[in-house]
Amino acid sequence: MRIAITGASGLIGTALSRSLTDDGHDVLHLVRRPARTMAEVEWEPERGRVDLARMAGTEAVVHLAGAPIGPARWTRRHKRRIRDSRILGTRTLAARLASMETPPARLLSGSGIGFYGDTGTTVTTEEGPRGTGFLADLVAEWEAATEPAERAGVSVAHLRTGVVLARSGGLLGTVLPLFRAGLGGRLGDGRQYMSWIGLADQVAAIRFLLERPDITGPVNLSAPAPVRNADYTAALGRALGRPAVFAVPGFAMRAALGGFADEAALVSQRAVPQRLLAAGYSFRHGDVHSAISGILDGHRRA
Repeated sequence: MRIAITGASGLIGTALSRSLTDDGHDVLHLVRRPARTMAEVEWEPERGRVDLARMAGTEAVVHLAGAPIGPARWTRRHKRRIRDSRILGTRTLAARLASMETPPARLLSGSGIGFYGDTGTTVTTEEGPRGTGFLADLVAEWEAATEPAERAGVSVAHLRTGVVLARSGGLLGTVLPLFRAGLGGRLGDGRQYMSWIGLADQVAAIRFLLERPDITGPVNLSAPAPVRNADYTAALGRALGRPAVFAVPGFAMRAALGGFADEAALVSQRAVPQRLLAAGYSFRHGDVHSAISGILDGHRRA
């Protein structure tokens, strides 16, 4: 299969590209500079430009590009950068794919469980209501931006991704040095739920969806068992054989990170992957203990 990927240099994109290439797929990377190899396609999302000649014959597109959400203070400028990188990029890509004589049959477009806002202890599926706040509004607009591709007959699914756990990068990779030093701990009171997914499952689920064009609309890419932050912290400490008794007070996080603290670090989101499970996807790591152990064991073997 000929598959184009935006955001191919990021945590998920790098792993996905490697997995597909290893299995013999023809993978194209959309890059924001002149293409240097036949495996690259230049695009300028802010200008509405994609080199469609290089996209000919593409059967599927996985759109993962977007500025990092955090951890960082959400200034007005930073929020605008987060929004523009997703909305403008998705609009450009969807419109240009729709203009092709033969558009790709499948588009998997990045999204997030931020759509649901703070769900507290309530379990939510893809049928759950939209929440409130910057991220909920962003995700709604982000997903709506694929409409031109949908109108052109492209099968579109939105990858509502949770916290991706990996040994390098992402939340886990960032805090591992602290936990190894015995300085790890919960965020706030630790009672908030975290909807997470291991990187291996993230990649496998995307590949599963590439083969299932009948699945359209939002799909939660998160493990079946969301976990409270305190339990996640304890599981990581046990896996490393280190104490995890420290805590970062919520007021301190709000003072340092503003909106990011309330909508990302301290928010409680208990999203489950109802549509993936109903479609027959089998998680490699369905609980956080096996996920962390698998990730750390892989790191030790490497």
